[in-house]
Amino acid sequence: MSKRETFSHQDVAIVSKQSLYNGFFKMVQYTLKHKLFSGGWSPEITREMFERGHAVALLPYDPVTDEFVLIQQFRLGAMATTESPWLIEVIAGMIDPGLDAEAVCHKEAQEEAGIELTHLTKVCSYLSSPGGTTERLELFLAQTDSTVAHGIHGVENEAEDIKVLRVPRLEAKEWLETGVIDNAAAIIILQHFFLHEQTILKEWT
Repeated sequence: MSKRETFSHQDVAIVSKQSLYNGFFKMVQYTLKHKLFSGGWSPEITREMFERGHAVALLPYDPVTDEFVLIQQFRLGAMATTESPWLIEVIAGMIDPGLDAEAVCHKEAQEEAGIELTHLTKVCSYLSSPGGTTERLELFLAQTDSTVAHGIHGVENEAEDIKVLRVPRLEAKEWLETGVIDNAAAIIILQHFFLHEQTILKEWT
């Protein structure tokens, strides 16, 4: 038996779709049924889905100074589980209509850290939490000049208050291993860098 079944969109029947909330984000309620591994169809089930669009996340690295450019900002969702809701993160942003992921990386690097990117390396694409949201993240590593990264940044009309951090490579690795960095996008990109560091740096030269 194949480890991956051949089900597709045609094996899901949407019975109804209702908008529950349409503000900064959207919440949609679906009633649906789907094919079963054992054959036949499931009963109708109702699920709420958080629809916020798709996003990029990127980790800039300067091979000359041996530093990453990370950011720190307040995150409401961290208040429920984390000692401090000011998280250390990678640069990230929503993919606006008409822009591709790479263009958004360059835009967000300017807005959140005031830096330029000279290389972009795709890390992966993943669903952030497919049981409850449609969001897909595109992750990148980027080369930059970290010496210009400093200060407080963010888009004022989006209420962003973002502190830029220049973090030496070995210190970032320690933060990764000790849980100082504890959000998925940052963990994934950092792990990818440390697994493939020599290959990535060779591609950038």
